[in-house]
Amino acid sequence: MKTKERYWIVVVSKDHAIRGMAGGFMQACHGKSAPLRRMSKNDWVIFYSPKNAMNGDEKCQAFTAIGQAADTDIYQVEMSRNFIPFRRNVKFYHCQQISILPLIEKLEFITNKKSWGFQLRLGFFEIKENDFNLIASSMLPAGNLKVIKPKSANYMQGEIEICSIGL
Repeated sequence: MKTKERYWIVVVSKDHAIRGMAGGFMQACHGKSAPLRRMSKNDWVIFYSPKNAMNGDEKCQAFTAIGQAADTDIYQVEMSRNFIPFRRNVKFYHCQQISILPLIEKLEFITNKKSWGFQLRLGFFEIKENDFNLIASSMLPAGNLKVIKPKSANYMQGEIEICSIGL
């Protein structure tokens, strides 16, 4: 029996979204496994980036990537002796980055329009299909989904290439 696709938002800096696209993977909530385990194969995930860089102050406030869970695997990668985050493979699509600001009034998951960033502080959460469609329709080219081929799963060794996301 096929299960219905679900729709998720993960909050990561733009530089981390780009690294994930380059490697064909995602991490959530500082490498925790629980959020990734909530997803099923073919679930959709939209990446919201409040900042351009994790350790920077420059605001991004945009949806920066979109993809689907590629399989059921959740695995760990040693990035340092003290940091071994969980990851999940994602099939990313070429897309256009879009600002969240013009969508705030229309998005149902933002219940308090004045303090619109509050929900995003959760880091990972499910959204309704209509919110997904509103965001995705602005990010994805109509009727022509193109998969981003992973460039390298080993970006720590300097092999990362920047993916085109229509910036």
